[in-house]
This record gives sequence, C-alpha cells and structure tokens, in this order.
Amino acid sequence: MSETIGSYVNEAHGSVHSGTGPQFNLSFHLRAAEARLRERAGRRRLAIAKGDRVHLDQRFVAPPRLQRAREELRRSRTVLVDGLPGSGRRTAALMLLHELSESRGSLHELPDTADDRTASPLDTQDINDGDRLLLDLSEADESRYVAVQQVLSDFRSSLLGHDAHLAVVLPHHLGYLLQSDLRRFTVEIGRPSAKRVLARHLRCEDIVPSAEELSGRKLADYLSQAPLRDVAELADRIKHGRNTAGAEGGFSDWLSASLDRQEDQRARVAADTATEQGGRRRALMLSLAMFHGTTPGAVLQATNALLDVLSHPPDPAPRLDRADLHAEFGGIGAETGPDGRVRFRRTGYDSAVREHFWTFMPDIRRQLRDWFRACLAEPALTQPDRSQGVARFAEQSLRTGRPEDLAWLAQQWTQRGARAHLVADAAQALALGLDDDRHGRSFRQQIYEWAKSAETSTGLREVLIVVCSEAMARSHPDQALVRLHHLARRTQGPTGVRAREALSRLARSDHRLYRQMLDRLAAGITHKQWTADIDLFLAVTEPVWLVGSRRVRESLIVCWNAALRRPVDTWSSSVCQWLDACADHRHRGCVLEMLVAACAADSRVSGQLYRVALGWQRTDARQHTDAHQAEVREDIVRCLLRQINAAQGIEPYEHP
Repeated sequence: MSETIGSYVNEAHGSVHSGTGPQFNLSFHLRAAEARLRERAGRRRLAIAKGDRVHLDQRFVAPPRLQRAREELRRSRTVLVDGLPGSGRRTAALMLLHELSESRGSLHELPDTADDRTASPLDTQDINDGDRLLLDLSEADESRYVAVQQVLSDFRSSLLGHDAHLAVVLPHHLGYLLQSDLRRFTVEIGRPSAKRVLARHLRCEDIVPSAEELSGRKLADYLSQAPLRDVAELADRIKHGRNTAGAEGGFSDWLSASLDRQEDQRARVAADTATEQGGRRRALMLSLAMFHGTTPGAVLQATNALLDVLSHPPDPAPRLDRADLHAEFGGIGAETGPDGRVRFRRTGYDSAVREHFWTFMPDIRRQLRDWFRACLAEPALTQPDRSQGVARFAEQSLRTGRPEDLAWLAQQWTQRGARAHLVADAAQALALGLDDDRHGRSFRQQIYEWAKSAETSTGLREVLIVVCSEAMARSHPDQALVRLHHLARRTQGPTGVRAREALSRLARSDHRLYRQMLDRLAAGITHKQWTADIDLFLAVTEPVWLVGSRRVRESLIVCWNAALRRPVDTWSSSVCQWLDACADHRHRGCVLEMLVAACAADSRVSGQLYRVALGWQRTDARQHTDAHQAEVREDIVRCLLRQINAAQGIEPYEHP
C-alpha cells in the first residue's frame, strides 16, 4: 500500500489536480473537510453555544448537592465545582451558568492556553459586564492549577466589578493543592442517577420505556460503572436501533443490541491472539478491526501494508497454495455480508482487537502510526471508510497518551505534494484531538504554534482555517479567533483570503468577539508589528457596531489613524461605507467624530478624507435622482467639514 505516482479520481466534484505539485487548490476537498467536521459537531454536543446548551439542558439531571453550588454561585458570584471523574462536573458547572439571566454579557469559556499573553494565566480583559464564565481545570497539571489559584482572588475582584459570574471545574486528582481560602467556594457534587439520566435522554427522543424494561440486571450492571457520557451514548445507540429497526422489535430489542455493542470482548480477543501464532493472521485481525465494514480488497491492502511496515517475512508458499480471503476471514471469526463488506461476527470484537494491540504491543505504536498513514494514502477508500478509520486510530492514540501521532499525521497529510483527498482526514484528526478531555489543551497549543510559524505548509494552513472555524470556534471561540488572526496575518494568496474571510465571520458572529478583535487589531497597529492588521481592520469592522462603547471607539480611532495614512485608494471605499451609515441620525455624530479624531488634526489627512467625502457625495448625485437622499449626503459632508475645522481650531465666519 505504498503511495503511487499518477492520478486517481474518486468522488471528484470539481477540477482535479493530478500532477506532483501542491494539490490544495481543490475547493471540493476543503468543502469535504468542512462537511465532515460539521457532521461530527452535530453528533457531539460539548460546546457552550446557546443551541448546544439548550439541547444539554433538556437532558440534564441535577446531581446531588447542585442546589448548594447554585446558592454559592448566586451569593459570591464564584463556585468551584469538584467531583469524581465521570460524575458530570463540567456539565453541572455549565448548567449553573446557563440558568443565570442572559440580559447582559455572554456565556463563554476562559482560554486555557497562554496564546499572546505572557503575564497572568487569567486575564481580566476577558470579563465584560454581566458575563458568565466557565474555567475548566479538570485536566490541568500541577503548575497551571497552582498558578491559577494565585491570581484567582484578583480575578474575582474584577468579576464583582463587572457583575459577572464564574464557575470553575476543579481537578479532583489535585485536591491536595487547593488553597484553604478557596475552600469556602467549593462544592463537591455527587453522581446523578445513571438510570434517570438514561431515561431523560430517551424521553427527549420520544422513547418512553416502562420501569420494568429499565430494571434488568445487565443494564443495572452497566449503569453502575459507566461514566455519564457513556450513558448518553447508550441512549444514542438505542435511538439508532429504533430508527433502523423499523416496525420490528421493541425497546427490549433495541436495548439488548445496544448493550451487546458494549459487551466486554477483551478476554476473548486476548485468548484468540495468544493461540494464534501466525503473524499474517494477527495482521489480518488488526487490519479488519481498523477498517471494519470495508471491502475485502481494502482489508487485504491494509494487511500487506502492516506486514511490510513491521518487516514481516513474506510467505514463501506459492499464492495458489495459500488460503483465499474467504477462508482467512473465517479463521478469524469474520465474514463478508450481502453488501460485500467484511465484519467480525461478534459485536464489539473489532473495538476489543484495536484496544488489545495498542495496549499490549506498545513497542509497535510508532509503526502502527506509519502503517495508518500508508493506508490512508490509498484514494480508493470511500469518505465514510476514511472517516471511520481516522476516528478509530484517534481513539487509540489518545487513549494511550500519544496525541503527537495525530499531530504528526496532520502534518504529513498536508505537506507539499500530499494527495488532496487527505485534507479532510487531517482536519478530522485535529478536531478529534481538540475534543479530547485530556489532550484538547495540548492540541490548541500546537495549533497556536503552527498558526504563528512561517514554516507551516500551505496545506496545513488550509486545514487549520477549517479546524478553527468548524471545530475550535464551537467550544473555544476566543482561542479560535487568535489563531485565525495569526493565520490571516501571515498567509498570502487564496489561502490568505480564506483565512481573512473565516476571521471576519467569527469576529462578526458575537459582540464580545468583535470587541476582542478590535482590541487585537488596535494593539498590533500601535506596535506597528503587522501591516496586514490595517487591511484586516478595513475588512472586519462595521461602522455602527458597538460605537456606544468607549473601549470600541478608542480601538476604532487607533485603527483608522493608521489606515488614513496609507494611499487613499486602500481606504476610500471603507470610508464611503462609514459615510453611508451616517444617513441614520442616531450614529452620524459618533461616526464622524471617530473619523475626524483619527486624522489627529493632520491637515493633509483631513484634506484627503474631505475630498473622498466630496467624491462620495458627487457620485451619489450622478447615480440617483432622489432629492432627499442628495440633501442628506450634502448635510453629512457639511457636518464632516465642520468637525474637521473644529479639530484644527478653525472658527466659522459669523454671518450677519
């Protein structure tokens, strides 16, 4: 399964580059990457966007002592939520904030990476009036946990001044490091009834089982030890069983089939691999487990690639003297279905095989990474097959503490000369890493480093734009904004255009993000680090958005001050848009004041601004016959001239 030279067209919906150079000019593959991440986001609702929170609230079962946490949050504006892993700490903290009034501010998660900040692990600039803030430290290391606690008191002071609320998810494994002065804000929640959680999820899907149907021993054993996220996934599998079974069967059948998928096959797999002495049979087992439900040819290619990566000696027997695939599949408990695809006969066996190899053969994990890279280089795999394969590999890499394997694959799949169909696979690999509870922070940090690096390939930049827009923006929009800003600053050509468009969409999606974007642009322009920030300012800003905020006006004036000192043709169209906004009397004075203040009493710049305004007025007079509109524009230009004169100390003549 080594990479081949030449062309292979599979599911092409647009122009196809079949040469050996960069192949990231295929918009179809970028759209496929976006679609794959959106499809994942629809199934995995862990973000704090309002729609996701409403969906979660409908299925939420209050854990023990949640009322105490609710009272503490309302009394002191801060609550530290502790609890055993799997008890739903993050969900409980999120729901506490969701219950609060939404009259002002927004609900957002505080950044968990340093990004462009070097001083404090918590930045008071992240607090706006009426905000509801979530800080998830559940997977923090010792140094970060201690550092956050050292500044939390000052952060809380700013919190109170803004009438904001903060819910912190504590790392239960670091309970011994909790400072004594913070214990009064801490509430340790219990684990809610898993049966009630399951019933609540099912009811939201219009599945209402009887008490007897939920009282079986097999279900009780499963619910007694499953994390709450697995209970929610069980409800999803039951729903899938209902939707696919049609009129056949009932709840007991759907439940039985769903639990069978969770049946522990580890012992059976361990026994089968112990008795199976042939390396080829083991390679066939793992290949089928990784590409479960694909065609016999795909499994055979993966098997041969695995044997090659592990330098396994070839079988010296002539091919016709060896068993065919039908017999080999039968020997490992698999069969080819009516659809022509191969599966293990036992439910859950494929998952157990993958887990067994990654757990008990740790010395070949790097080779397994190289093998998987070779497998996905084959364009014959369908998009669903590729997506499932990436998800299976990511599950094992993250479970065994090897997130770097996913990052490495994303780089390899997007380097110069890589096949374009790998774009969606690279995007999915990074999105899966971002979603992981343990390793999500390290992926956000890695993407930050890539976004800032001049060495990052064009292909990887394309993938980062998609991942930040479609995955990170759902759960950590602040950090997605920072990364897109760095990409937009550093990237030229069509990729740069896409980065700027993605940044503009994200910044305009939320008033808080818009303010943050203006702050970043003003800071960059003030320090004269990036001339691209002026172009970004002209592309992102809206004339009347939040102009009532002093902070916003100050940022706008700083940015316009730099923009107006560039050649006129770079900013004239933007000024015309701002003058258009002055047709609304409510904004006219404020908008014109900002433009004039940006001139800083510079007569040359003021004169250029006035000439552009006169051209705007004359163009409208030539194109339109509406007398009222012409009069409005004349009045706007007259007001602008008065303010320019006043800024330069020119007194108007007194008329008798």
